[in-house]
Amino acid sequence: MSVAGLLLMRVQTEGLKVGAMRELMNSIDDSVHSLFVSEIERLDLQGFAVQNNAIYHESGGCIKYKGLARNPESVKSMHGFKVFWVEEASTLSKKSIDLLIPTLREEGAELWFTFNPGSSADPISQEFIEPFKTELQTHSEHFDDMYTIIKINYYDNPFFPKNLNDLRIKHEETKPAAEYAHIWEGENSDSVDGAIIKVDWFNACIDAHKIERLKKVFTPHGAIIASHDPSDTGDDAKGFALRHGSIVKIVKSKDTGEIDDGCDWATGLAIQHNANWFIWDGDGMGAGLKRQVSTAFAATGIKYHMFRGSLSGIGQDNAKKVYMPQYGDDEQTKPKTYAETFKNNRAQYYTELATRCYNTYRCVVKGEYVDPDEMISFDSDGIDNIAGLRSEICRIPKKDNPNGLIQIMNKKEMKALDIDSPNESDSVMMGLFKPKVKAVMEPLEYQKMSIV
Repeated sequence: MSVAGLLLMRVQTEGLKVGAMRELMNSIDDSVHSLFVSEIERLDLQGFAVQNNAIYHESGGCIKYKGLARNPESVKSMHGFKVFWVEEASTLSKKSIDLLIPTLREEGAELWFTFNPGSSADPISQEFIEPFKTELQTHSEHFDDMYTIIKINYYDNPFFPKNLNDLRIKHEETKPAAEYAHIWEGENSDSVDGAIIKVDWFNACIDAHKIERLKKVFTPHGAIIASHDPSDTGDDAKGFALRHGSIVKIVKSKDTGEIDDGCDWATGLAIQHNANWFIWDGDGMGAGLKRQVSTAFAATGIKYHMFRGSLSGIGQDNAKKVYMPQYGDDEQTKPKTYAETFKNNRAQYYTELATRCYNTYRCVVKGEYVDPDEMISFDSDGIDNIAGLRSEICRIPKKDNPNGLIQIMNKKEMKALDIDSPNESDSVMMGLFKPKVKAVMEPLEYQKMSIV
């Protein structure tokens, strides 16, 4: 309402031409047209002529509407418009943002974006929130020669009703911290319905190995595991992760190049960081990378393994191994194997990631003792975009399985729900692969003794 009122007054006094936009606008009912009309009436503004799909003023100013998703190039025809207001900007695609900013940034033009933050991985958050996150959290505003960013919340509202504040207080006491922060504090929401990993768990894992009381227990040991999620079809990105012990030291993504370029990039990083093992996703197009991987590591001691997330039943990893042993003679308590518990490798390894995140949350937040080998820490110094990784990891949904097995959605199913491809998250998940270690028996030396 405030934005609509401000723009109407400028249309009235300056003859301003305003372009009001949304990512999706199937009809004028999807626009802010009715809001403008109600504000004209509420403020008793004069000189406006309201039409079905536009508003004009006798000063020469006007307000017109555009939907960006279906015809983004049409904004180029809005010559002479000085202010462009994009409402519900959290739904903007990267393509729309990349088109809007340079196309409309003529002398004196202003772009106004209003939105409730969604995922931290959303293009609008990556463009305007994440680069200024610390300042916005501290001061609720950022100003420079190009941007004015203002965070407005319930505590800025002098008319905030008591019954709503009572509800806020109740939510603060009863809801998970991340959910409350999104609803009432304007923080990003990096979760989806049915997600197997909660945002609170992930947050507890960020730099857990740097907490003074946990530094020693997180001392890394064992093999250094590099993992790579290749690009698939379309504009799918590539992911890379590096784990040593319980610390995920590196997570990166690559948006350019073909699948073979991505493989060269990932194997190069594995060599650079002295990995002992290299794991890559062999489902889909990744199945054709074995020769390229073999060639990359021919002159090194790096071993490699093609991960298959789709392998199910007796074909999946650890299939015959008992999952969570149980004790007792009752037939109903007979322990189940991995094959009897999980639909496939993808469900198995993501469940381990979820368990490790929860265990770390128990240790860091609840103060409980947990075996450090069953925790995980994400090193913010080596992860290019910790907010983006959180958005991916905390947006992996469960899926109902008719046989009662643990199952999660695959990438295709997630894409149908507008959940971005979890390339970095899948790399982290595959990095939990445990190489088989052969026991080496050393000969024992016996000292001769004389018995008297």
